[in-house]
Amino acid sequence: MLRPDDINVVPAHSDTPEIIKSDYEEARLVFSKSPRSAAALLRLSIQKLCGYLGESGKDINSDIASLVKKGLPLQVQQALDIVRVVGNEQVHPGTLDVRDDPSVAAELFELVNFIVEDRIARPKAIQSLYERLPESKRKAIEQRDGNLTVT
Repeated sequence: MLRPDDINVVPAHSDTPEIIKSDYEEARLVFSKSPRSAAALLRLSIQKLCGYLGESGKDINSDIASLVKKGLPLQVQQALDIVRVVGNEQVHPGTLDVRDDPSVAAELFELVNFIVEDRIARPKAIQSLYERLPESKRKAIEQRDGNLTVT
């Protein structure tokens, strides 16, 4: 008798880009059988997310450093680095193996969603509200700020 796999980790944030969502969902599918595989896939997800955020997407450590130089909040940097380091440790011999504590891998899903919320969903929501301001008010704001406001 076949039974479906238990998927006991959170689904991808609704604003997760499709290029990232497929790896995230694959990580969810394999999590119960292989937390190591899930962690490695989530690391791949944030590498692609760095590319989505305008970085090269080739060297995740350099991408994070570049984002930090551009003002990335400390908590987001730490979340990115946690997923990067834990994911790396699963595919390279290291000291942190999520087989010893699968809850670490489970928490990576939350971190990826936190990063998407901070870097994609929240700015999108704010931009949407800003665009609903009367055009005359937006123009006055842009003039006040020396045309630095993006509309």
